[in-house]
Amino acid sequence: RMPASIPEADRRHRASAAFSLSFLSLVFSITAFSSSHWCEGTRKVAKPFCKGDSKGDLCIRFNSPDGNNSQAVQYIWETGDDKFVERNFHAGIWYSCEEMINEEGERCRSFISLTPASDRGVLWLSIVTELLYVVLLLIGNILMSVEIFYYSSVIDGLKINAFSAVVTVLAGLLGMVAHMMYTTVFQMTVNLGPEDWRPHTWDYGWSYGLAWTSFACCMAAAVTTINKYTKTILEFKHKRKKLERSFKIQYNFPDH
Repeated sequence: RMPASIPEADRRHRASAAFSLSFLSLVFSITAFSSSHWCEGTRKVAKPFCKGDSKGDLCIRFNSPDGNNSQAVQYIWETGDDKFVERNFHAGIWYSCEEMINEEGERCRSFISLTPASDRGVLWLSIVTELLYVVLLLIGNILMSVEIFYYSSVIDGLKINAFSAVVTVLAGLLGMVAHMMYTTVFQMTVNLGPEDWRPHTWDYGWSYGLAWTSFACCMAAAVTTINKYTKTILEFKHKRKKLERSFKIQYNFPDH
């Protein structure tokens, strides 16, 4: 009894590991998809003119006491980068936000509206692919949970296992393509986007890393599922050979 229960326990452990990886992948993908921190950086924003008694480094002072008179000749003694202030920004699939000058909070705009018209179709394709990625991950999670808790025989479990492996692999491929398409669109938007949005410095944010971590977990779940399926098939073949040998011994023994 003990040797027969070890393969079953091993299959359970592998199924649980695959489900855990797939569930993590689903959580990470939903979090990244709804976040706006795929890319982060700074923008150089021109300082506004100081109004009234405004002081500080976030506005430009006049040397003329009559600063409100538009006809007065006004000189700005600041030069170069002193005319600008750097504001943090972050962007995701859905929207881009940046800090306000002299105000608290952020100003957000739709990232789709910032994307060049020639690349907008690729962005929408990326969004659809990301949604399919999440849907397939959800289906894979449901199949894996059914395999763990509800299947009645090893054969039924193998059928569910094979289907969940195919779904998970397909989800991983779609996720990889979606992430790469968004990366391309963002880089094109940096070069060809509106002047009042283009970043001065930028890098990929935590959501981008989370999206690729989701892809890694998805592929790990797929490999674990395929490995479990292959090992179960090999165990069946091994048991069949042992059974055939035992039958041969039983039927050949009377002849001797």
